[in-house]
Amino acid sequence: MVVGNIDPGQRRRPSRQIELNDGTILPILYEDRSVIAIDKPAGWMLVPYNWDRTSRNLHLALSSSILARDYWARSRNLKYLRHVHRLDGDTSGVLLLARSPGALQTFGRMFESRRMQKHYLAVTSGIPKETDWICRSKIGPDPKRIGRMKIDPRNGKDAETRFRVVEARNHTALVEVEPVTGRTHQIRLHLAAHGTPVAGDSLYGRADEQGSDSRSGSPLGLRAVALDYFDPFQKRTVRIRAPAGKFCASFGFALPRRFAT
Repeated sequence: MVVGNIDPGQRRRPSRQIELNDGTILPILYEDRSVIAIDKPAGWMLVPYNWDRTSRNLHLALSSSILARDYWARSRNLKYLRHVHRLDGDTSGVLLLARSPGALQTFGRMFESRRMQKHYLAVTSGIPKETDWICRSKIGPDPKRIGRMKIDPRNGKDAETRFRVVEARNHTALVEVEPVTGRTHQIRLHLAAHGTPVAGDSLYGRADEQGSDSRSGSPLGLRAVALDYFDPFQKRTVRIRAPAGKFCASFGFALPRRFAT
């Protein structure tokens, strides 16, 4: 089993971070011959290379840095790096990147077949009525607003998320989240449907929070903190953790002990 950080076979790597051309630092949480896991900052979008509606296109930034043969890429002889799964633009935390098309295909199938165990921490606006619950509301696109999803019992796709309240105070709660499926905006929608949307959510939050996001000084209260899987190439379990102490403290909560890195 590999826990956190750098694979023992990779300890001679000269850098444990990626520095983009604009100076953004992406900490490397784990790497081996197939993948690199980074701590994605909030505000970076995972969109196609040629999508030019934002200057915060992480795919484009990584590809450009590799093509420029920047040190972090050159020292690894990297020619390819693609995200295996997605995080919302304003969601931070563990993001798995594949170092080859073959790895992308293999790990992509693992996400699709639900062989990846993902954990998030969410801060809610309002305190949930239950301390443990599972939401299985189906999710589909909202035809009235591009880029927005909705609960759609009739035509939506199956979705399942497990929730557990860790701590509650001052009309907010720190919630541990385990998404079983990976629908777009799944965690945010399921919490909103429960009456306790993610704090700072500009799409599904409370009326007095509409329009707030990480760019306006109100960060989204959602962070991907853990990813566990059985590596089919190395035949061993990999556990990846992203630091979450600052995230929790920024909302007035203590870091749950089980997510301490």
